[in-house]
Amino acid sequence: MNWNDLRAFLAVAEQLSFSKAADELHITQPAVSKRIQALEAELDSRLFDRAGKRVYLTDPGKVLRPRAEALLREMTDTRRLLRNLKSEVGGALSLATSHHVGLHRLAPVLKSFTQRFPEVRLDIRFEDSEAAHDLVRHAHAELAVVTLDPQGAADLEYEELWDDPLWFVVAKEHALNLGSRYVSLADLAQHPVIMPGLATYTGRIVAEVFASADIALNPTMSTNYLETISMLVSTGLGWSVLPASMIEDDLVKLTTNAPSLHRTLGCVTHPMRTLSNAAHAFRQVASEFSDAPQSARP
Repeated sequence: MNWNDLRAFLAVAEQLSFSKAADELHITQPAVSKRIQALEAELDSRLFDRAGKRVYLTDPGKVLRPRAEALLREMTDTRRLLRNLKSEVGGALSLATSHHVGLHRLAPVLKSFTQRFPEVRLDIRFEDSEAAHDLVRHAHAELAVVTLDPQGAADLEYEELWDDPLWFVVAKEHALNLGSRYVSLADLAQHPVIMPGLATYTGRIVAEVFASADIALNPTMSTNYLETISMLVSTGLGWSVLPASMIEDDLVKLTTNAPSLHRTLGCVTHPMRTLSNAAHAFRQVASEFSDAPQSARP
């Protein structure tokens, strides 16, 4: 069974689109179709049904999918194990990160890593932290550098790298309308708020503060992108909670009766999968830029 055919099958199964699978694999759509046809011929089973532009897994396709995923995981782990025996740091490293971490934390790590290990080919995907966790779970990324789940993740391994304090912020002009830079949570809840999405770890941290105080919070706007939130707050559309590293001259910090808020940023890996030498080297370089206490690292 050809490994490239299996990769094409899984890409189509995930995207339910031959064209999107081709984009993901960086090959042409006819090449994807040819690989699927070869796999169907070898297995003597139709794997996809097509209705117009829509693609559906057949019953044989549904049976094959988890087995194909397992086969490719085992092959990837085997290749990493054999490469590790040679103590070489090279090959491809699939890395997921969030836009915020990529913009505000990762640049010096990447610069140092690429200078020290030029033989490594980085494949970087920018995703929400929650989606990045799932990429590591399903072996679509070898590691992620993102916001860590504040509740933890029993099936994943964490290495804390940076503490990321969160501040209640508002535009300077809006701060004057509030009358003071001290505002209670109850008073804040009466003003327009631009929230991080409640499906994000940051949004859940903020929502939990108000829920613990039994205060209803009704966001006027919500987005997963902190840079967008910063822009909206700076125009005076409402208050929000942002990392301290993002506070610029057009925003001011509000003092509240809430406990100190913070997120933890770090590396996410899968404990049941063999890490490549490149992944081990990346974690080592990242730890050199960490502000986390040594006890928080493996």
